[in-house]
Amino acid sequence: MKWGRKYGPEYVNRLYAMVRRHLCGSFRFVCLTDDAQGIHPDVQCLPIPSLDLPPGSPERGWTKLVSFSADLHGLRGTALFLDLDVVIVGSLDVFFEQPGEFLIIHDYKRPWRVTGNSSVYRFELGAHPEVLAHFRANCAAVRAAFRNEQAYLSAFMHRQGRLAYWPASWCPSFKYHSIPAWPGNYWRAPVVPEGARIVIFHGECNPPDALAGRRNRRWRFIRPAGWVAEHWRD
Repeated sequence: MKWGRKYGPEYVNRLYAMVRRHLCGSFRFVCLTDDAQGIHPDVQCLPIPSLDLPPGSPERGWTKLVSFSADLHGLRGTALFLDLDVVIVGSLDVFFEQPGEFLIIHDYKRPWRVTGNSSVYRFELGAHPEVLAHFRANCAAVRAAFRNEQAYLSAFMHRQGRLAYWPASWCPSFKYHSIPAWPGNYWRAPVVPEGARIVIFHGECNPPDALAGRRNRRWRFIRPAGWVAEHWRD
């Protein structure tokens, strides 16, 4: 999904190119977006269904919930949702082979909670419309109880007994697993964690920042992650 101005079309195009390199067989690459300009012609661009958040509400990823529409532009089949700012470094085939109704990344920082990270999740299109229906019917209460969409989504699927997590090594965090611990971050570059397939960029650092070796917080120096250029490309 791409909305607003935070990410340009190059994020979509590079994500598509990475999927093409790392997924065997035929697939359909769909981008739900409010602006298809500059996006590769092999990417199917479709409008984002309206979520109708109250005016002025913090977005916090809630728009992702429309992926659970009962009829999402007639799409059917198994969907692997990928955030735009991930870097794919290994085969994606296993993400379609792992058993489970709904799979998501387990929270990195507080693994005792059920909360997942929704940078990568898999589900059957149209199979869980109650996720979106419940949110729409109880929008204020849900937003008061949960900080963002991934906390709500994880809790909802957990209550239904459908929540499962990817193996921990598959979707490591660039922030927590790639950057060497202090003070090694001053002389050692970030690495691709062992067993990684999709490296997740959350927080203040995106792929171009990692490639350049910059972060926006004091005492969080990183050296350039040259491997990003190898993978994050058209």
